[in-house]
Amino acid sequence: MPGTGTALAWVILFSAGFALAGVWYARRSHDTLEDYIVARNSQSATATILTLLASSLGAWILFAPAQAATWGGLAAITGYALGAMSPRLVMIPLGQRMRELIPRGHTLTEFVMARYGRGLYGLILVIMLFYLGISITAEITAMAKIIALMAPIPLWLTAGIVLGCTLLYTAWGGLKASIFTDKIQMIIILPLLLALVVLGWQASGGMDAVRLNLQARAPQLLALDNLVGLKAGLTFFVAILLTGLFHQGNWQRVYAARSTRAMRRGFLLGGLLVGPVIFIMGLFGLVFVAQDAGSDSSVALFSVLAPRMPALFMLALIPLGLSLVMSSADTAISAVSSMIAVDARRLMPDASAAVLMHWSRLAIYVLAVPVWIASAQGYSVLYLFLLADLFCSAAAFPVFFGLYSTRCSGRVALLATLAGLAAGLWLFPAPDGPMDTLLESFLLAALVPVLVTLIFGRLWPGTRYDLHGMQDQIRSLPN
Repeated sequence: MPGTGTALAWVILFSAGFALAGVWYARRSHDTLEDYIVARNSQSATATILTLLASSLGAWILFAPAQAATWGGLAAITGYALGAMSPRLVMIPLGQRMRELIPRGHTLTEFVMARYGRGLYGLILVIMLFYLGISITAEITAMAKIIALMAPIPLWLTAGIVLGCTLLYTAWGGLKASIFTDKIQMIIILPLLLALVVLGWQASGGMDAVRLNLQARAPQLLALDNLVGLKAGLTFFVAILLTGLFHQGNWQRVYAARSTRAMRRGFLLGGLLVGPVIFIMGLFGLVFVAQDAGSDSSVALFSVLAPRMPALFMLALIPLGLSLVMSSADTAISAVSSMIAVDARRLMPDASAAVLMHWSRLAIYVLAVPVWIASAQGYSVLYLFLLADLFCSAAAFPVFFGLYSTRCSGRVALLATLAGLAAGLWLFPAPDGPMDTLLESFLLAALVPVLVTLIFGRLWPGTRYDLHGMQDQIRSLPN
């Protein structure tokens, strides 16, 4: 294990290195507010693939897939992997439609406001900000815990360093700085993940040894028809798919792609490539069970690797973890920043670009305070994540149905979303209770709005909405 001073020095060195790279790029590029918020039509398909991969592969991949495998087996991690892929693939037609209808758009909430009005807009804004805040907190907490596994560094100190450095370059340079550092971080992530997999293969003793031990200890984990695993896998799939559609970072990249063709290619490959990574990381959970490597499944990967991990690679986990965390956290921070700037313009229609950027930066600085406090406590935010997943599940059909339907009105969409929330919350597990009704609650939340929309859409058809007229309502931001 590295010493406390060495571990802290590496955290500072790499965090500051990413921050300086982002600030240097921001100072060099002289971006407008439009560039800061959405970087419209500036990124190639390759750049889109890299930034989507970097923002998808957060520090959670070192914990969650392996833990899921310890009780759900192959079926659970298959669903997890497919779920991680699915938002990118579904967003290809949705993103193409959004670029067609609102070529000067910036945020999903902007579309909701124009299409449905203030009622649903307010609810979706709260849902998206809640989800993004939880996402940032989870990433910073995960990094603080990774460092604490190596050296007795207080969680608040690691969280403060990582969050502060991420805020520095993201607040300064916006989306373009986030995408630029994503490319650098992928250069670190890919070889270190490959090395981690090789070390894991060696530590496992090979596929045959793992399979034989699992057949003796927990044969159900190898069965794809294991009901517990199937239910878990389907839960992961539904939750990740519908929540991913409400991540503003994805919508920024829809508009950042150089063309619709570049967007399609970037999201296709960015989605397809993330699935195998999640599946492979989940296999460490099977090794953990096969080797009876400990009692804490939340650190299954580290329990398998630690006894055989070279000291140098233990240090290399620090830049790997930082790259994973900062690439995901800066995406979420930039997403919040873009939403604040666009919505501040609605409140202050005559505000200059400098004023809007000021309010955008101020908002993310304010958000950083509760994120840092929560990360310093090391809380598990899993339950809050699941709650955000439920909210997104209820809102998904009403929101995106409006991209194609001219009949669905704002009051019907709001009613459908609230009905889905009520149905999902009816079966949603209590914080200290078993999670055996989680899938049913997600399915209710997702499917009830479909029925409500179709039924009440006929009862209250409303005025036919001019979808192509939205482009006249949504303007570019001031320069």
